[in-house]
Amino acid sequence: MSKQSASTAVPNANEGKPNDSIQSKGGRARAASLSPEERKEIARRAADTRWAVEEHDGPIIEATYTGVLNIGDKQIPCAVLRDGQRVLSDNGITNALLGSRSGASKRLKQAAKTEGANLPLFLAPANLNPFISEELREGSLKPILYRSGNRSMIGYNAELLPAVCDIWLRAREAGALQTQQLEKAQQAEILMRGLAKIGVIALVDEATGYQEIRDRVALQVILDRYLKDEWSKWTRRFPNDFYRELFRLKGVDFPLAGNQKPSYVGHWTNDIVYSRLTPGLVKRLKELNPRNEKGNRLRKHHQHFTDELGVPELHQHISNVVFLMKTCLTDEEFKLKLDLAAPKYGDTMQFALGK
Repeated sequence: MSKQSASTAVPNANEGKPNDSIQSKGGRARAASLSPEERKEIARRAADTRWAVEEHDGPIIEATYTGVLNIGDKQIPCAVLRDGQRVLSDNGITNALLGSRSGASKRLKQAAKTEGANLPLFLAPANLNPFISEELREGSLKPILYRSGNRSMIGYNAELLPAVCDIWLRAREAGALQTQQLEKAQQAEILMRGLAKIGVIALVDEATGYQEIRDRVALQVILDRYLKDEWSKWTRRFPNDFYRELFRLKGVDFPLAGNQKPSYVGHWTNDIVYSRLTPGLVKRLKELNPRNEKGNRLRKHHQHFTDELGVPELHQHISNVVFLMKTCLTDEEFKLKLDLAAPKYGDTMQFALGK
């Protein structure tokens, strides 16, 4: 998206004419109800955003999921962008740490711009400078311009928040803060304690509803490493020992007449092998290798496995399964051992939040 397309002021044929739409009337009523301080704050935010748009030389990324991050009594608008970045709004972080913007804080930010530091308002005080690393300045402290609905927003990588809190706390520990700044450090401590309970990325994903998409994306990445759309020339992957031991436990004669395996052997294989390698694998294999009109599959599932990961993992699992089979006298005993050694997966990833 270009700067021009991101601009919030777009000339049109009705410019300068009164707008009597319900939305316009509602907007004017809301504006009339604001206090002078609130109107000044909105104007300051708009000015900051215009300045960011003018200075920004990259694309303005669209927010695909938005929400509000609740930490104690603080609320920080957040978003997941189209490219997967998780961001917290500049205003949200500032308000959580500093409260509403004051004239003094505005002057701090303007001074930072003049000196070329261009630090966000929540790190603008000069006595914080010794505690801000160059790595942070060149990384997460670079603002991200994104679009939420029809608004251009300034945000920062969500993982910046705990780092910002740490800067305030280290400055307090070193005795570098002024008396009036100690309250800000206390807010940083409260935020840090809230973040300690669960990772900030997981919080943003939960607040925006992105967690379900995240799970599907993570699952697809794993499946892409296991499987490929094209298929390889058939190669024997299942040794005779696999079928010999399986049929013994199932009480079926081996080998079968004509060496043709009935369809139920495929169900056994899905249950014992494919459903235990990685989440969603059986579902994806059925999509890549569907049955034809006669109910048969044209290829073996394992012909879609990648040489880098899929085939080695398959071989290792089959080897382990054959070993377990040989230690069991009954099919029931084998199932119990297999469920303990290699539990079945479903079609979704399970994430342990906060780790």
